[in-house]
Amino acid sequence: MQRRDLLLGTAALALPWASQAQSAAWPTKPIRLIVPFPPGGTTDVVTRLVAAELTKSLGQSVVVDNKPGAGTVLGVDLAAKSTPDGHTLVTVANSFCVNQTLVKNLPYDGLRDLRPVGLMGMSEHVLATHPGSGLKTVADLIAAAKKQPGKLSYASFGAGTSAHIAGAMLEAQAGIEMIHVPYKGQAPALNDLIGGQVTVMFGNWPEFRQHVQSGKLVALGMATAKRSPLAPQIATLTEQGLLIESNSWNGILTRSGTPDAVVQRLNAEINKALQAPTVVQAFQEGGIVSLAANPERFAAFIRSETDKYAQVIRKAGITAES
Repeated sequence: MQRRDLLLGTAALALPWASQAQSAAWPTKPIRLIVPFPPGGTTDVVTRLVAAELTKSLGQSVVVDNKPGAGTVLGVDLAAKSTPDGHTLVTVANSFCVNQTLVKNLPYDGLRDLRPVGLMGMSEHVLATHPGSGLKTVADLIAAAKKQPGKLSYASFGAGTSAHIAGAMLEAQAGIEMIHVPYKGQAPALNDLIGGQVTVMFGNWPEFRQHVQSGKLVALGMATAKRSPLAPQIATLTEQGLLIESNSWNGILTRSGTPDAVVQRLNAEINKALQAPTVVQAFQEGGIVSLAANPERFAAFIRSETDKYAQVIRKAGITAES
């Protein structure tokens, strides 16, 4: 019994050293960083900025792999079923938390199968329309929607994304009915909004700003608690009678079971990347707020966001098809 206890004790003591040795050797090959959105949106841009810095600091290529589809479920599921060795990562946004409630038969459990590594950035949302709509204010939109029930449309980055949730909240609070048109990411949705194929859309201010300033889009209101310092001239939705706050955040996850030391190193390198001059400048110019956090704070943030969206979805009766 004494010999058995000694052997078990030795094995237990060896486990931390084994984990440290494994992390010291990591990464041993290029890292795949899945983005469950198409190229061109804020999440893709932020991910590529951080990936470029990680490539420098880790000594291995961090390859961004865009895998849009099924409201980000497709790309996230690839990461959830990957080998837990830190060589496969996935960038997630608000939709990751939304899908926990919205999507029936989700092929993974986001809170069990994936592990938070680090937050990156956040962008405020603006509600915008194209000049051809003739709309100038939220009141104009509500009046037009009530005059033509089910005729006006709102675009989103995809079913279950923050833009979808904000649009559904707009319908519920204003007592109007519009057609939801989901896209595979913000970029194609934005193109159709500018072209007049859809009426309105909640989107990231960094991408919408130049089009609002050039007159290609009309800003109806910012989905912020108070006027944004990035767009102080635009009234908030709250000022216009709608209690809607919406934004897009993004962060990186990896497969659950990935060694602690690997996750901690990844987190440190992500936070370091957010301080790189090129990233800081790009964030400032793009109106993106840095959200550096440790894995524990990111995990708490995800749980909080999941609970928040669950309440909104259930109260407003939002479905993936709505």
